[in-house]
Amino acid sequence: MPRFGWEATVADAPETQQTTSAVVEAAFEAQAPGIKRAAVIGGLASASGIALTATSGWLIVAASHQPVILTLLAVIVAVRTFGIARPVLRYAERVRSHDSALDLLARRRVAAYQALVPLTPARLGRRSRSDVLTTAVEDLEDLVFAKVRVVVPVLGLAVAAVLTVLALGLFVPAGSLVLVAVLLAQVGVSALGRRMELAAQQDWLRARAEVARTATLVTGYAAQLRGIGAGPQSLGWVREAHLSLSVATRRLARARATGVALGHVVTGVGTILAALVAHWAMGVGLNDAVAAVVVLAPLAVGDAFVGLPDAMGAWARARGSEARLRDLLDQPPAVHDPAPLPDPLPIRGISPLPGDAGLPRISGGESSGSGLSIDVTGVAARWWPEGQGAAYDVGPVTLSIGAGEHLVLTGANGSGKSTLLAVLARHLDPAAGSYRLGGVDVTTVPLAEIRAHVAVVDDEPHIFASSLRENLRLARPDADDGAIEAAIRAAGLAGWFDSLTEGLDTMLGTGGRGVSGGERARLALARAHVSNRPVVLLDEPVAHLDHATALAVLADAHRAFAGRTVVMVSHRPDGLDGFDRVVDLAELADT
Repeated sequence: MPRFGWEATVADAPETQQTTSAVVEAAFEAQAPGIKRAAVIGGLASASGIALTATSGWLIVAASHQPVILTLLAVIVAVRTFGIARPVLRYAERVRSHDSALDLLARRRVAAYQALVPLTPARLGRRSRSDVLTTAVEDLEDLVFAKVRVVVPVLGLAVAAVLTVLALGLFVPAGSLVLVAVLLAQVGVSALGRRMELAAQQDWLRARAEVARTATLVTGYAAQLRGIGAGPQSLGWVREAHLSLSVATRRLARARATGVALGHVVTGVGTILAALVAHWAMGVGLNDAVAAVVVLAPLAVGDAFVGLPDAMGAWARARGSEARLRDLLDQPPAVHDPAPLPDPLPIRGISPLPGDAGLPRISGGESSGSGLSIDVTGVAARWWPEGQGAAYDVGPVTLSIGAGEHLVLTGANGSGKSTLLAVLARHLDPAAGSYRLGGVDVTTVPLAEIRAHVAVVDDEPHIFASSLRENLRLARPDADDGAIEAAIRAAGLAGWFDSLTEGLDTMLGTGGRGVSGGERARLALARAHVSNRPVVLLDEPVAHLDHATALAVLADAHRAFAGRTVVMVSHRPDGLDGFDRVVDLAELADT
């Protein structure tokens, strides 16, 4: 049987620890419920189709002798039975197999996202968003639906073939031998088709990923490309990507067509051999109606095997998708969690949970609305674990930030400002040195608890296609409308909010109300405000805004986060007057 996986539920997957391999392997080992039963039902449907062809042939030949009609009633009933059974069984197989596959897809997605979370963002940095999206969505779907497209038809054909060979062997053993030869030849053709498709599959998957990458790039930066007059050139990129996909698709189509053509050739040759065997058997006394069954059996089996090349193509595609999923998910996380948990922790109201007994916990800050102190001593970090000899992306640096202090971190491009911010956000483990939050070593505290005390605002905040309320409740699901509105006003959006006729029910994003760059930045600040988290990390929050808007946004942020600890990375001098300190990263380097 074909072996491909990714079929674990969250409950099946072990807790994520040093690598995600445990989650991935558990997912590849599990089986989808109902698929084998659906395959057996599909096999009975195929067998009914073969039996319908055989009994119809028997009935036509027998009726040509004009016997008493009563002698044909049993076969007439069998023809009707098989004719009704085939669509009914096929419908039952489709309902059961697709129900099982869709349930499996839902559970696999949860398991995939569970494996992705520890890898974000450090282990995904070298992949484009479209790359991750294509693998986590399309490759995952290819792998899941291979259960329907491969396991069900292959097992079903095996069931139908065994039943057909046994039934034919009861009447004409020589005919059953011919049928076995036809079946073996069909299996060989399928194996050849699978090998041809595997050879073309990698090119097709790469071409599909390139189309997704190019489309994401062009649509995501459409305004900028128009602004620099690169519209025609960008359309050329899209055409080239689609041309490569077209070439790869034609190569796949040729492999598929070759398999289908060879399958028909095998069916034709098998039918000729069966006719020769039937002619010989009639010479030694075989009934001509039974001889018709012998001739029609390879033809009926060949008709049942028509979908096998498609199954082999789906198998080849699933193998390529499995390799891409493993490459994405089976990576060591960038952070170590001393108390991993199978389910996400709530953002607020964290309480001791099984598995972290005895571990230090962070106290204060969240309930009082005040900040927490940050102390990094000799901290150095690198994004990729390329060995002890590899250069650090930041550090070693030493920095102390008081509780409630507002600090700006500046420095040359590439100096490691965002890398240090990733360490503070617990997106990246220090390769050297120590990091203490609220006086507690962060590497000894549950990862979810640290992150529940830190809010991060980057330079490209995402607006979801949902209501204004849900876009902000994302930061704190238990926030009421009063807290959400207060956060909006604190972020400097009072006038904008008052102009919304639907208030918090206003739909944003795709299909809803559009937002400007300044409004997007302020909404991100409102999310951080409503979260009530004591530490706020701002990574170039006004990088894409004009000077006047940047000043206004930063002034509102300074007021909104009064009392909380704020660390902002910036490469521009706009609006820094209200901050307590401005520190150049180069000045923090340990000598």
